[in-house]
This record gives sequence, structure tokens and C-alpha cells, in this order.
Amino acid sequence: MLTFARPIHPGEYLREEYLVPLGLSAGALARHLNLPRTRIERIVKEEVGLSSDTALRLARYFRTTPQFWMNFQQAFDLETGARALAKELEAIKPRETEQAAA
Repeated sequence: MLTFARPIHPGEYLREEYLVPLGLSAGALARHLNLPRTRIERIVKEEVGLSSDTALRLARYFRTTPQFWMNFQQAFDLETGARALAKELEAIKPRETEQAAA
């Protein structure tokens, strides 16, 4: 059986590692990023994922890279997808390499 790590939503990371320690509200961050308050609120509530637009803005504001933020989103999507497809993935027989087949 396949086992997966608990998926960490990028909104959880943003909330717990940036907003809470900095005492920054979602609304204040949204103003700094020139975004609608609801976009950041929905991300930190883990209702929606990060877009490349948001990743670029977060990277600029927090002096990180857009890839840093998009890696969180990609890892979350892959882990969540793997959980949803676990039974189907287990049913797929991996292709044998030529050495193993010989």
C-alpha cells in the first residue's frame, strides 16, 4: 500500500510561517500585494490554491522566489492527487526495465 505525507496547503504555510509570526492580517497582506482581500483570505483558509500571479507577488514581498511558493502548491496538488488515486495507482503494474525483463 502506498503511504503519503500529510499534504501541507500553501495557505497553511503562509498563515503559520509568515502571517502569524509577523502579526500580519490577510487584509493587510492583500493591500501590500495589491490584491483583493478575499484572495488572500481564501488562500490562508485553504479554500483555494496559489496562482502564479500570487506566487510572484508573495515572492516579491517576502523576498523569496516564485518557485518557493509554487513548489508548495505543486507538492500539495501531487500529494492530494496521489491520495485520491491511491487504489488506481496501486493497480498499475510498473513497466519492467530491459535488464529486469531479460
